[in-house]
Amino acid sequence: QVQLVESGGGSAQAGGSLRLSCVASGNMYGVNVMGWYRKPPGQERQLVATVALATGAEYAESVKGRFTVTRDNNRNTVDLQMNSLKPEDTAVYFCHAHRTFPTAKDWWGPGTQVTVSS
Repeated sequence: QVQLVESGGGSAQAGGSLRLSCVASGNMYGVNVMGWYRKPPGQERQLVATVALATGAEYAESVKGRFTVTRDNNRNTVDLQMNSLKPEDTAVYFCHAHRTFPTAKDWWGPGTQVTVSS
């Protein structure tokens, strides 16, 4: 099992910055992908940014150039630096971990609220 705990959510004005952090604990064997998803009000959960050991970082088009995801394999953390925030970035942000072997499995953090005001 893997446990994920997020921190760093909160409120910001448009154009501001926030940084989210996620710490993973438990058996990380085979966990090749970690990253962030978000669920805006009234919408489905959507990819924000992920980091795969083999292929590196991947971003949603809506956050490219504004958000940066970093992963520290030694500390089992994945952070999301969010700059130039927009009101449409308002959402609950979830940390995610994906294990590819020996069997595929996904874990999610409880989520942290990010609110951006105009």
